[in-house]
Amino acid sequence: MEITQKILDFVMKQEEPVIILDLDIIEKNYWRMQNSLNHSVIYYAVKANSEKRILERLVKIGSSFDIASIGELDLMLSLGADPSKLSYGNTIKKEKHIKYAYDKGVRLFVADEFSEIEKISRQAPGSKVFARIQMGDSDSDWPLTRKFGTNIEKAVDLMILAKEKDLIPYGISFHVGSQCYDKYAWKTALLKVADIFYHLKKEGIELKFINTGGGMPVQYLREIPEIEDITAIINETIIENFEGFDELIVATEPGRTLVGDAGLLCANVILRAEKEKNDWVYLDAGVFHGLMETIQNFRYEVIVWGKNGEEDNFTLAGPTCDSVDVIYDEVYLPNDVNIDDKVFFMNAGSYTTGYSTTFNGIESPKVYYTDEI
Repeated sequence: MEITQKILDFVMKQEEPVIILDLDIIEKNYWRMQNSLNHSVIYYAVKANSEKRILERLVKIGSSFDIASIGELDLMLSLGADPSKLSYGNTIKKEKHIKYAYDKGVRLFVADEFSEIEKISRQAPGSKVFARIQMGDSDSDWPLTRKFGTNIEKAVDLMILAKEKDLIPYGISFHVGSQCYDKYAWKTALLKVADIFYHLKKEGIELKFINTGGGMPVQYLREIPEIEDITAIINETIIENFEGFDELIVATEPGRTLVGDAGLLCANVILRAEKEKNDWVYLDAGVFHGLMETIQNFRYEVIVWGKNGEEDNFTLAGPTCDSVDVIYDEVYLPNDVNIDDKVFFMNAGSYTTGYSTTFNGIESPKVYYTDEI
């Protein structure tokens, strides 16, 4: 998302930090993905940004949704989403929440453990289930190799158990890692999925659903493959390796991919302090106010507006009385950065509003949309 003159004029009048979002960019990203991926159903990952206007726009244009909790379920239903277009995509669910979702009309659930299949069979009889497989390390900012997923052999057994429990063994999902830079990671994953499909077909179970997860990257500092580069690999791999499966549904769960480049966060410098190692710059928004991902050294493009001095190494921190509230231990900023400067975090449309709190009683950045400024 570019800093247009309209945006600049607006933020220069603001005394507090703001997040600005552009719904048209989100819709454009949606259709790029929808039109380039064969047999596709897009399940937007609600956790990436659950602002109501974003969700309302996606409901309007026909998106499906990946939900991770009954809170997200209730939110989507309140906005008019069809429960048949919701996937309960969290592998870790309370049994009573499975029942709640089923009673509300959800019929698609994920599992990566036998006990989860048992819970679904008790509380959501006859539902479609898919198994999530674990991926190896990939060239991504968050590989997601530990907390979620299972191995190929167990995924096969999960689908067999699902059939035994009168559920519908529906498909396989994976996640190559959030912000993945290797377009061939999807091919590696799909070859594993193909093995599962053919093995289960021999067992009399024909799966229909491939969930390719999220992970398609947004431009920050590193060069990235485009959406169309990745979907071309997915399309080609499926054509070459899933012969005989004629009714395939290819799902994807984009979060950052849809909303990441549709927003920016603008904060204000409130202090510059000389320290022993290097100078510190403090902003009125930090890790507790939208920039939580930076504690794992996730790197945004950072722009100090109107300052053109040579760059020096600074420590950039938030305003709270907590030592965790350090955005970057080391970041290069113009050496003339000072109090009241505007600092932009570019392409900050994902995982900013959702992570924001009022820790220390300090308010989160207020959200505005380009059509209202």
